[in-house]
Amino acid sequence: MVEIVFLAPFLTGCLAFFLPRNLRRPLLVLTGALHLLLSIQLWVRRPAPLFPDFFAVTPEGLLSLLVISLLFFLISIYTTGYLNAAEIRSEKIFTGSMLLFLSTMTMVTLSDHIMVMWIAIEATTLASAPLIYTHRSSAALEATWKYVLICSVGIALALLGSVLITVAMDAGQVNAPVSFSALTTVARDLDPLWLKAGFVFILVGYGTKMGLAPMHTWLPDAHSEAPSPASALLSGVLLNCAYLGIFKTNKIMVAAGLGDFSGTILMTFGLLSIMAAATFILKQTEYKRLLAYSSIENMGIIAFGTGIGGIGAFGAMVCLIHHSLIKSSLFLTSGNIHSGYGSWMIDGTGDLAKKMPGTFVAFFAGFAGISGFPPFGIFIGELFIIIGAFRGGHYWGVGVFILSLCVIFAGLANQVMKISFNPSDTEIRIPEKASMIWPQYALLLTSLVLCFWLPDPLYQAIVQAVTSSGGGF
Repeated sequence: MVEIVFLAPFLTGCLAFFLPRNLRRPLLVLTGALHLLLSIQLWVRRPAPLFPDFFAVTPEGLLSLLVISLLFFLISIYTTGYLNAAEIRSEKIFTGSMLLFLSTMTMVTLSDHIMVMWIAIEATTLASAPLIYTHRSSAALEATWKYVLICSVGIALALLGSVLITVAMDAGQVNAPVSFSALTTVARDLDPLWLKAGFVFILVGYGTKMGLAPMHTWLPDAHSEAPSPASALLSGVLLNCAYLGIFKTNKIMVAAGLGDFSGTILMTFGLLSIMAAATFILKQTEYKRLLAYSSIENMGIIAFGTGIGGIGAFGAMVCLIHHSLIKSSLFLTSGNIHSGYGSWMIDGTGDLAKKMPGTFVAFFAGFAGISGFPPFGIFIGELFIIIGAFRGGHYWGVGVFILSLCVIFAGLANQVMKISFNPSDTEIRIPEKASMIWPQYALLLTSLVLCFWLPDPLYQAIVQAVTSSGGGF
């Protein structure tokens, strides 16, 4: 049954709170491996869910699930070495929360019922909050409260949006299950006024969790205070889960003939996010906050491409996959830099290329990938989005898009060069470990391979996902 994919990490997560240290760490890796096998099985067999009214296997869900599973498996391997180098006050809470976080994110990807989706996304907040508070400093406490409060307000707005969609059903006298797949089928019969209102509230609500500006204020603090493995999951996976809620609602809008309305709003929020990231990246003094604002930029890129539709929506889905791979690699690498230099400040680092060459290669390659350099996949995704914008006649929008990307690249490049090549007298505290380097290489290599060889099932899943939302070539 489909539900076993999120039930398995839920059970092991509960178990991790009671196991000794020598069993918790292997359990983390074993659960990651099991989850990856179960996720691959969904691609091969496509079993029916035990509760078909609430869960379904969809193309966009499968794509997100595979990314989640691969990332968590590699991050769990990295975490075993990270826990030896980092100071974690309560490892059992950290390990257990990681597994529960995996369970809730998996539940999001398989949710088809609107209210189950809402419950699952809210559950990701509750499961991930302890990860942000891991170090238990005053800054971590502040970041955790901002995360919980701001995202909870956003989730409340998304709940209101979900209720308004059911009102659109009543106003249109539609008798159908309250699931995304069923509502997409009968979308033409839904009341357009209530449907528009529902979409706006869902976009603002889930957009808060996705990190879209101006609702993004929790994200830099949360990502910078969480341990590096948790930051990799927050940026590489959690933001995608929130996007899924918006993406599936946008499918209903497109099916109802309201794609221009939803697309315009998505493009507006996307450009706002990119410009906000461009503004703040230039002034960052901490490298983890730098990466956090880069995540806001990339979520804006994805929202902009989704709003454009057509080939732009295809590019957005490509960016979604590659951003997860590359950004997770960068956050893991930031953990290595902190272990070596003992500082999150950019001025506290320097000469990374000589002092930590293995980490430098992963860090610099990740910078090239996240900046949209070929042959990494974000370059391909952004190219499709730009082509789609020109085809759709969005000349002002694409102009702002390209200009903002140039500013962001300049800001990132300036800070990355300081970290990599500026002279530094700091002695490396902890030498590099292979287990804390090769997971990043694996993530970056996966991104490169997918640029030159995209397996047909993966390609078809992307096409099916974007076609159902008005995208495609």
